[in-house]
Amino acid sequence: EVQLVESGGGLVQAGGSLRLSCAASGFTFGNYAIGWFRQAPGKEREGVSCISSSDGSTYYADSVKGRFTISSDNAKNTVYLQMSSLKPEDTAVYYCAADPGGRLNLALLLYDYWGQGTQVTVSS
Repeated sequence: EVQLVESGGGLVQAGGSLRLSCAASGFTFGNYAIGWFRQAPGKEREGVSCISSSDGSTYYADSVKGRFTISSDNAKNTVYLQMSSLKPEDTAVYYCAADPGGRLNLALLLYDYWGQGTQVTVSS
């Protein structure tokens, strides 16, 4: 059974940092792309960043480029999202998801498996 479990969310002041973790199990981690997405109240879910587990290639949405860093520890089947210089508009539930096609793309429809999400709240 494929499982993705996010952790690391919380409340932080603007300008602060958080590191999210996504622990994966039930599939061959190295063949997948793992993406981070977020959904704010009343808004559509949007892609934040993704990483190819096979070669470590990364992609970022413009809104987080230069502030967020995605990384992967294949030995632990875990993907991290280091978030710095956080802004109130980063407040959302953050989800990780797995694309079995291994594509470096943030299109939601490519991702077959999703975690339950972790709340990130940035206060001004």
